[in-house]
Amino acid sequence: MNDSVEEAVGAAFREEWGQVVATLIRMTGDWDLAEECAQDAFAQALDRWRRDGVPRRPGAWLTTTARNRALDVLRREAVGARKLREVAVSARDDGLYEPHNSYNPYEPDPDDDSGVGDDRLRLIFTCCHPALAIEARVALTLRTLAGLTTPEIARAFLVPEATMAQRLVRAKRKIRNAGIPYRVPPAHLLPERTTGVLGVLYLLFNEGYAATAGAGLTRANLSAEAIRLARVLARLMPDEPEVLGLLALLLLHDARSGTRVDASGDLVTLEDQDRTAWDTSEAAEGAALLETALRRGRPGPYQIQAAIAACHTTAATADQTDWADIAALYGELRRFVPSAVVRLNRAVAVGMADGPDAGLALVAELEEEGELDAYHLLPATRADLLRRAGRTTEAAEAYGRALELVENAAERRFLEKRLAECRSA
Repeated sequence: MNDSVEEAVGAAFREEWGQVVATLIRMTGDWDLAEECAQDAFAQALDRWRRDGVPRRPGAWLTTTARNRALDVLRREAVGARKLREVAVSARDDGLYEPHNSYNPYEPDPDDDSGVGDDRLRLIFTCCHPALAIEARVALTLRTLAGLTTPEIARAFLVPEATMAQRLVRAKRKIRNAGIPYRVPPAHLLPERTTGVLGVLYLLFNEGYAATAGAGLTRANLSAEAIRLARVLARLMPDEPEVLGLLALLLLHDARSGTRVDASGDLVTLEDQDRTAWDTSEAAEGAALLETALRRGRPGPYQIQAAIAACHTTAATADQTDWADIAALYGELRRFVPSAVVRLNRAVAVGMADGPDAGLALVAELEEEGELDAYHLLPATRADLLRRAGRTTEAAEAYGRALELVENAAERRFLEKRLAECRSA
């Protein structure tokens, strides 16, 4: 019984955290209080659901509990009679005090002139206000919407945990002090926030597609939420090619998500995946969106990455993958995103197109620069290229280095398997 309740609470956290926090932020305007009350609601769920059973609508139960907790805090701290009256009226109007309420988080906010009644999308646009630095925008949304911990976000950004913690604190303080409104901006202001919003959705999907830490390789709920929000954004901005490009990219990757792990939860590499099991309808939708975006004549990084993903999904077999085209696309991507990670991905493509030694030369440049010293995929890439070149002793050493850095259990098992193969050879 206890295990089933813990599983239910864990599932509710993955599915409902972002909605609960977003609702509380709209209600109170206090980001820290929203997170604190949401955490308290999930803690209460462990005890209450053991005693009373898992509610029919866990999200509504959690939102009600967190909202009541916020009201108690506001009363105790005497934030102000006006705010308390507003919150109480809002809670009454939403019907959150009814045990079997019909609360709908997608109902439009009467004070929001965007016509988009989605607290989570409003949260993203609030986080992506141009007054905030781009890194702060993305990090804050991953923390509040996806429930990622500060260490997880720090790993995603390849920065120390303390640095990320300070970044989050400063971002919340700036939103509070500047009075940044919690809403989707009117249409004429959407473009100035597009880059930040797309970055948030991209990293949200990536955390679901390849979790930075934990037992499983994926967190499917995060990927699904990123795709859902990207669809909403595409309806808001149908003429923006990079919005369509991002949605295309997410769909093309998600089309093969079901084949990335085997029945035991172990990682399956792209070349070993069962391509007949890929979601052809999702891949076709992604390809059509990409074609529409490219016709706009304004290429950007998400369209280029979608084109790379399309190269993989359209290859009938791994051997038919056009690695030369992929390497060229990564070269083009570097013009928009001159990052070390993009260069590492290009090294992989070059190694597959022109031979392992060509890829290793590019990896050596990255190792000398040192920017990716804490990134496990740098030594893992070196190890794979060495393995393909038949240099198994050196490959084993590189796999050992990658194992010192990896945080995800599924990736760890894969690297250990490769290490054992190299030692055996």
